[in-house]
Amino acid sequence: MSTEQTGQKAEISVENIGGIERATVAFEPGVTLLVGNNATNRTSLLSSVMAVIGSDDAAVKGDADEGYAELTINGETYTRTLKRDGTTVVTSGEPYLEDTTVADLFAFLLENNEARQAIAQNDDLREIIMRPVDTDEIQNELDQLKQQQDDLEQELEEIDSLKGRLPSLEEKRSDLQEGIDEKRTELEELEAELREKDTDVQQRQQEKDELEEKLNKLQQKRGELEDVRYDIETEQDSLSELKSEYHDVEQELSELSDVPAGELGDIESELDQLRTRKQEVKAKLSELQSIIQFNEDMLEEDGVISTVELDGINDDSLTDQLLPDKTIQCWTCGSTVEREQISATVDQLQTVRQQKFQEVQDIESDIESFREQKQELEQQKRRREKLDMRLQRVEQNIDESKDRITELQQRRDRLTDAIETIEDEINEQEDEERNEVLSLHKQANQLEYNLGQLENERERIEEEIADIEQRIDDEGEIKAEIEENKKEIADLRTKIERIEQDAVEEFNRHMDAILDRLAYDNIDRIWLEQRETEVREGRRKVSKSVFELHVVRNTPDGVAYEDTVDHLSESEREVTGLIFALAGYLTHAVYETVPFMLLDSLEAIDAERIARLIEYFQSYSQYLLVALLPEDANALDDEYTRVTEIEG
Repeated sequence: MSTEQTGQKAEISVENIGGIERATVAFEPGVTLLVGNNATNRTSLLSSVMAVIGSDDAAVKGDADEGYAELTINGETYTRTLKRDGTTVVTSGEPYLEDTTVADLFAFLLENNEARQAIAQNDDLREIIMRPVDTDEIQNELDQLKQQQDDLEQELEEIDSLKGRLPSLEEKRSDLQEGIDEKRTELEELEAELREKDTDVQQRQQEKDELEEKLNKLQQKRGELEDVRYDIETEQDSLSELKSEYHDVEQELSELSDVPAGELGDIESELDQLRTRKQEVKAKLSELQSIIQFNEDMLEEDGVISTVELDGINDDSLTDQLLPDKTIQCWTCGSTVEREQISATVDQLQTVRQQKFQEVQDIESDIESFREQKQELEQQKRRREKLDMRLQRVEQNIDESKDRITELQQRRDRLTDAIETIEDEINEQEDEERNEVLSLHKQANQLEYNLGQLENERERIEEEIADIEQRIDDEGEIKAEIEENKKEIADLRTKIERIEQDAVEEFNRHMDAILDRLAYDNIDRIWLEQRETEVREGRRKVSKSVFELHVVRNTPDGVAYEDTVDHLSESEREVTGLIFALAGYLTHAVYETVPFMLLDSLEAIDAERIARLIEYFQSYSQYLLVALLPEDANALDDEYTRVTEIEG
């Protein structure tokens, strides 16, 4: 990735931030060098840029209560106000970004940048790269996709089951059609025979009408009886299925263990305590960072030095360490302290910051362990509740089905009695002379009824076949959706792995390139390896991905050997840390949301290598702001924009 150096000039106005009282500075797209000796407000200007973009790593000028920064870029204006409130700073305004997590880590590469310092401090490199990734959100998306997948696969299983039914339904439809054809032929033959015998229509019309009325009534009752018998059979089948389902649910419930009473509450209580503790520690961690940044800014600019009570380091003890015989003034007690003592105390605060960061990591590990326990117990509890409700519903359905069967049986008995009565009436109306004709009418009537029943059954079967064929037609679409779901699930499952691989590849590629440009004498290669290791999280062991840094050197006679990071020179460590930050910058595509990259405190690298390093970095950001000493800036091309005066 490279960024074309196009766009409009950016301008920042600053009041009372760091050591700056009031200043306005313009940046052309490309490289801007902030050139000056120590205590010339270069770092304060970079902190002001960070502040107006949205970072909290900025301090109000020591003799002011409020600071302000305004950035104009691409025709838009962004503001940030910093107001002192006791020992903390409250921010307001409309910054460039709402969340600067990735920018703080990978774009604002000042001396204390965590990604840049990770190499020297032997930090967890993988954790720094993965910190901006919301793994909980990824897991939630995975859970939703898995549920959709289960539903789709269940629908496919139903379609497979319907496919198995389709041949028997088609065979039944064919059999019904044959029966219909036979009944129609038989009915036509009977009607022809009746036309031959029923010659005296007028004489027998009244008797025939009476008979037809009774036969119609008989046909109606028989139809009702057939429907009731079918409903009884259907309801009995349903009852059998309900009883089977009841047995299955009851069996599953018996095999499901109970969730111990109170255990969920205990876990939630533990989680609340851990989250509260995490917030407390992170608050202290943030306060520590602000103190460290403030004091380092003051060291650079010979300003006043702040102290604060934090985890055993109180105002008195820190003031004692910052005494007695230099000209830097402590803003808390007013005493003067030696610069070397202040640097040592800042180092102690850095150590405390690292301890607090590790404590946050440990607490997060415990939170994850308890969260998994809670999720498992809640899932088990929900399953039992769901089964209990299902059991009750099935039991209710069984009772209702039994009631319907009883009601249908009673109706069947009533219809049977009514049919017998009508048949008796018809039999009484028959005589010997008309017996044959009446018998033919009865047969024709019965055939018409049977024909109607067959046609109704055929229509029902055809509707069922059409429904099944429609479901089968949907099978291809469902399979395609399943494949798409599988791809999304696979993408989510490998998303973290891809980010890890991208970070490792970016680091190794850029590290090889920069070592080739900077030509360190006996370094053959510095490369990052991603591997899996087993670690303990809470009460269990899990496989965890780690980044391991390798240093390969050459002996004078050209033999390569593995060295350790501890043996890197300060210059080599600084370059390695900057390339690690660049790898994170490119992996998370920070250039898409932040147009600035900031570099500071490059004094450990010689001027010629600084020039090559800046030339390498300039293509990755629209605005590259670099703070340099005059002697280092002299080695760089004159084409770069230079800012040599920043008002104090």
